[in-house]
Amino acid sequence: MLLEISNLSVAVGDKEVLHGINLTIDQGETHVLFGKNGSGKTSLLMALMGFSNYRITGGQIRFKDRDITLMPINERARLGIGMSFQRPPTLRGVKTKDLIRTFGGRPEDREKEISGLNMATFMDRDVNLGFSGGEIKKSELLQLILQDPELILLDEPESGVDLENIKIIGRSIKKLLQKHLRRQRIKSGLIITHTGLILNYLEADMGHLLLDGHIRCEGNPREMFETIQTAGYEECARCQR
Repeated sequence: MLLEISNLSVAVGDKEVLHGINLTIDQGETHVLFGKNGSGKTSLLMALMGFSNYRITGGQIRFKDRDITLMPINERARLGIGMSFQRPPTLRGVKTKDLIRTFGGRPEDREKEISGLNMATFMDRDVNLGFSGGEIKKSELLQLILQDPELILLDEPESGVDLENIKIIGRSIKKLLQKHLRRQRIKSGLIITHTGLILNYLEADMGHLLLDGHIRCEGNPREMFETIQTAGYEECARCQR
């Protein structure tokens, strides 16, 4: 397994927000995480990335057969975990071109990815300053593509994105997750989605429903989303059991 989460509990401040989470993602798999607002979805991704405000009170996280439960963010990133935030910060005084240059690689490769996401006109602007929802998502994806992680955590990649940009974003995520490869795919993903639009652009292997800090059920992601749309989250949890 690329990622193994065992009996994980997480607290924010004095409140425990995740309780006994068990989830595994194999190499090359894409998993989708459904759930109401406030159910703990973002908290799970933040805990996996290692943010200190999300305090692990029990359980273990293993990545590439290494215990990373207490590992700092920078070491997790070097090990191969990358995240796209739902609401990333604005970095005033930091040009987008300077940030992406820190990822290294060949200039021609960077230019190709910048062009593919239609981000050339944003290179001289401060990171995320005055960007629209779709522009922020494309900026986040550009950084992820250049970071080239093995485990990709995406927090609502379609949130605040218009239909024109969702096509670009969906295509880029599909490429990032190596969906064009039938074999020897090594990149894996865990994606939070509310609208389900991202499922129109890539195939997911497994869906998980998180309610009140517990994973209540797992199953086919498209079937789960159809049930959620028509009958709600509780009915999806009851049906999948």
